[in-house]
Amino acid sequence: MLNTRTTSVRSARGDAALWTVLAAATGYGFRDAGSASLTLDLVLPLAVLAVAVPWSRRRPGAAVALVNGLCVLGLAEASTPGNAHVLSLAALSCLLGARVAEARRPLLVLAGCAAVDLATCAVLRAQPVWWFYALTVLPAALLLPWLAGRHWRGRRQLVREGWRLARGLEERQHLVAERARLTERAEIAADMHDSLGHALSLVALRAGALELSPDLTDRDRADLADLRGTIADAVEQVRETVAVLQDPPGGDMGAGLPVNDTVEDLLSRAAASGVPVRWERRGASPPLSCLVERGMYRVVQEALTNATKHAPDCSISVRITHEPDRTRVSVVNAVPSAGGPAHAGAGPASGVGRGLIGLQERVTVLGGSLRTGPGSGGFHVTAVLPHRATTAARTGTPAPGPVTAPGRPTGIPGPASPSGTARRPDPGMAPAPGMAPARVMAPAPIRATGPDAAPGEVLPEAAERLASVRSDARRRSALAFVAPVVAAVFFVPAAVYLAWQLTTSVLPPSRFDALTPGRPRTELAPLLPARAYPYPPDHARSAPRPPGARCEFYRSGRDLLDEVDLYRLCWSGDSLLTKDTVPAGRP
Repeated sequence: MLNTRTTSVRSARGDAALWTVLAAATGYGFRDAGSASLTLDLVLPLAVLAVAVPWSRRRPGAAVALVNGLCVLGLAEASTPGNAHVLSLAALSCLLGARVAEARRPLLVLAGCAAVDLATCAVLRAQPVWWFYALTVLPAALLLPWLAGRHWRGRRQLVREGWRLARGLEERQHLVAERARLTERAEIAADMHDSLGHALSLVALRAGALELSPDLTDRDRADLADLRGTIADAVEQVRETVAVLQDPPGGDMGAGLPVNDTVEDLLSRAAASGVPVRWERRGASPPLSCLVERGMYRVVQEALTNATKHAPDCSISVRITHEPDRTRVSVVNAVPSAGGPAHAGAGPASGVGRGLIGLQERVTVLGGSLRTGPGSGGFHVTAVLPHRATTAARTGTPAPGPVTAPGRPTGIPGPASPSGTARRPDPGMAPAPGMAPARVMAPAPIRATGPDAAPGEVLPEAAERLASVRSDARRRSALAFVAPVVAAVFFVPAAVYLAWQLTTSVLPPSRFDALTPGRPRTELAPLLPARAYPYPPDHARSAPRPPGARCEFYRSGRDLLDEVDLYRLCWSGDSLLTKDTVPAGRP
């Protein structure tokens, strides 16, 4: 309510200031006219402006038509068509362009006003100067300020859209930063989930080995102590994972996470825990990016976790091959025989296959590929990673195909959707306990179609809208400059020709006094102008003349917009018969 009241007060002040300026111009014109009527030439225009100026906000077209009526009254004047109301007409026409977005209705208003002006000249049988005024000055006061107002409106709209775009980009930047923060937290939680799964698998392996011991010895007690330490580490990792997921804004996320482990450290710990693993590295080790190094670490970790879970006591072979532009990681574990001994950690568990799905997403995002499945010698997990993470696959991660847990019998399917393919976690749902959170997918980009967009360039919706507004502003600016040129093509030649006719038919008063009736034209030719005035008024044409005489008219001054007295010269044959003066005003 307060903002509305403030806006109303501001609008009233603006209208009052505009009316004051236009009223001052009207008063100056009234004072300059001298013998003008107080009621028709001052009081009536001020009252019309008092109505038209506030109307220019709600009905700007009606305001322009109302002020154009004052200019029509000027055309009915016998002395001169020009008056100060042209300034008011130009001001309200400019406001019409600035306050109305469309162009069709304002153009109809302007065309209607011009038609009324020309019809008034035709009805009043106005002189050529009045026609010239109605064809040039009044259309210029209507059209050019309207184009300037449209240009002003376009520039203001461009500035508003620019600030709106800036606010939108700032908000989007905050959203992107928050999304990146949440995504990073989810990835850290997923990494902790993978590490926890690996650690618990080793715990299960040691627990199974201890269950086969016939009695407890000192070594068994040492193993139990190590087991308690491993379990404590797993509990600590669970606590850190929960802390990451529930980290308040502004907190130090991911503090204390073990991120400096290498593949060799991982394999050494697995071998020390009794996992039958052997590994080899081929080729010179190239400098790998941090993301690729962690991706390779997670591939080996997830493969070892699944192997120890589903194929305990079976040999595992890890091979890392460095090629010129990529690194191939291959993990192969033997599949236990159908009649092999049961193991405590080998049974099916809920959520089997989620680790491989998340692993495939991770590898795909890095620009690599992952293949999992049975093959010669056992179950194969093969990942091909580039030495530098690419961005080609970052716009979207394809849904991974169905994966099979290593060592799982064919008759036991993994978790799948009704269509038979592996399910992906719903990005809009919170991660369930014990599974990696879903990766946050960015929204589909918007292809820019504006004139400022390069081919294939991806722009947000706000930038596309700004390009459209900028195009409209440029089009209005071009129209504002082209329209006067087009108008000049039509009006300037006619105006120049009329001005040439008026200025070359002027007979100065001194030469008029030197003309003596009865003298032949050949003697008076040096005193006469180049041509006679071709547009004398009707009252001058109908004035009494000597019988049989041929009369010519000449202007007494060079004023183009004001009506001047005419000199009439009547000839009888080639001799000057009479000369007289025709007053400018109508009798």
